[in-house]
Amino acid sequence: MATQPHLLVDDGELTDIALIPGDPGRVDRIADHCDEAETIAQNREYKVVNATYEGRELTICSTGIGCPSAAIAIEELANVGVETFLRVGTTGALQSDIEIGDMIVATGAAKNEGTTKRYEAVEYPAVPDYDALSALVDAAEANDEDVHVGPVTSDDAFYAETGDTVDDWEDAGLLAVEMEAAAVFSLARRKGLRAGAICTVDGNLVEGTQKGTDTADDELPDKAKNNVGRAIDITLEAATNL
Repeated sequence: MATQPHLLVDDGELTDIALIPGDPGRVDRIADHCDEAETIAQNREYKVVNATYEGRELTICSTGIGCPSAAIAIEELANVGVETFLRVGTTGALQSDIEIGDMIVATGAAKNEGTTKRYEAVEYPAVPDYDALSALVDAAEANDEDVHVGPVTSDDAFYAETGDTVDDWEDAGLLAVEMEAAAVFSLARRKGLRAGAICTVDGNLVEGTQKGTDTADDELPDKAKNNVGRAIDITLEAATNL
């Protein structure tokens, strides 16, 4: 099999499970939690590292922002043998009782994006694999975390979310909005592979505390930064059970 054109990886180079943050910088942060790590490739928004955590060999690969780049990552990772995908990211809460720094495990993602429409009808569900979902929830509970479990929405237009849109999402009972899960879940399902997602809350759109609102030069408030590390620990723990 030829080298994948975006990830620049070859068949047999990676492991069977990949942790997939959006941010390339978070790849290094995840690797710092591991026992050993080796950079395999880096190109555009994609950084790929192989690592070992408590004896479990795993791959870490950034997906960039949004469903189009996430879909490329899933396609190419699957092409070289990855079978399980665990998204570890950030999200904006849509319910007033969800605080910045809380964590959310998604049970499904509304398709408010365009990428999955090129693969299938909008009526087809974007849902995680049960084993991946359960592993994330179990790992959170084992770490004494209080995590929200429920549906989220994946949206393409970060700066086009109006008050009416947010109100509608809140009324629908969606927990949070992020930008990649719909593609990750849908492509994994179509390929017969496993996927799950845990995200830490970096703002609450209902409460008017969107990401960056009160953080000066920092992207994330301190509590959310701390929770990124804890979300990483949860995801690594889940990986050891998959």
